[in-house]
This record gives sequence, structure tokens and C-alpha cells, in this order.
Amino acid sequence: MILLAFETGFVQSLSQSFHQSTDHMFQLPLPVLEKLARPVIVFLVLVLLLRVFGKRELAQLNPFDLVVLLSLSNTVQNAIIGEDNSVTGGLLGAFALLSINWLVARVLYRSRKLTQTFEGKSSVLVRNGEMDKKAMERESMTEDVLLSVLHRQGYPRLRDVGLLELEPNGTFNCEPRDPSSSDRQHQDVMERLDALSREMAALQRQISESRSGSIPE
Repeated sequence: MILLAFETGFVQSLSQSFHQSTDHMFQLPLPVLEKLARPVIVFLVLVLLLRVFGKRELAQLNPFDLVVLLSLSNTVQNAIIGEDNSVTGGLLGAFALLSINWLVARVLYRSRKLTQTFEGKSSVLVRNGEMDKKAMERESMTEDVLLSVLHRQGYPRLRDVGLLELEPNGTFNCEPRDPSSSDRQHQDVMERLDALSREMAALQRQISESRSGSIPE
């Protein structure tokens, strides 16, 4: 009898605990409309702020840019979720973010002018081996940072770069510089000198072999 009462009480306690956990996980403390509106508002404001403050934040040129992006996600977290920690609220927030991102992507795909207005244009930092100081000043990029970017792109010297652009998404587009006529002439002369040196070395070996073969025993 005691064992039966114990089992009955245990089952009731387990069932009550399960219902409480389920209610806590899936019950929304906020209205559904507010839960959908919060991520959309934060998304649009963040896109606008990144558009205003430039592309170098996305490029992560130094540790400070990385810290800003990491801190930014924690800063806006409460603005997105509010006082809601439920599974349903998280799913609604994810749905809202994915929906607004898909909608913006579709709208920008259909309008090139709107894409340039929304995302901005690329900034030309180097052209024909020369830095654009005004563009670097607009992007708050120093000469040392620019040279570091070139080294990561595989260009040890500035004069080897024909074009370096900072794209709106924070990536760099780097193109090699076409050699000038003097550079091509210099390279042609060096190639001919190398070929002449190889021919002279082969001729010296032949002369040495012929002399060694003509020596009487």
C-alpha cells in the first residue's frame, strides 16, 4: 500500500514537472507581433549603421574592428529577444531575421540602383601603384594597414598593384599592374642576359673538355 502511494505520488510529481517545463519552454511572455518586429527593426538599423560608418568594420583590419563586431552582437541581443527565453520566441526571432534578409536580397536583386544605394560602392585605394589618400582617409585606413593588406594578397611591393578596391561587403579586390614598356624592356634584357650566360657556361665546358681530351698521356 505504501509502495503504491509512493509510485502514484512520484508519477504525479513527474507529470507536473514535465508540464511546468513545457510551459516554460514554449509559452511566449511577449506578443507575437512584437516578437516578429524586434528582429526586423534591429536588422534594418544595423544595416544602416554599417552603411554610415564604412566598410572597414566588415573588413576587420585590426583587433579593434573584430572586438566591435563581437560586442555588437551581444549589445543588440536583448533588443532582439527582450524578456523572452522560450524556444517559441527563439524560433519566431530566427524566422523574422531570415525573412527580412530574404526580402531585402530579393528587392536588391531586382534593382541595381537600389543595391548601390543600400550597400554602397567600392572604394579604390590603389591605382597603378599609387595610393589614393582621399579614399584611404574616408575609410580611416593608414598606409601601414594598406601595405599589410597588400602583403596578405601576395603583393610585396606597392608598384606591383594595378588596382586595389575595398568592396561594400568588406573584402578586397586586388589586381596586378600591367608592366610598362620600360619594365618589359628591362625584363627582356634580363632574359637575354640569362640566356647568354647559359650559352657561355656551356661553351666553357666544351672548351675545357676539348682541352682535357687533347692532352697527351
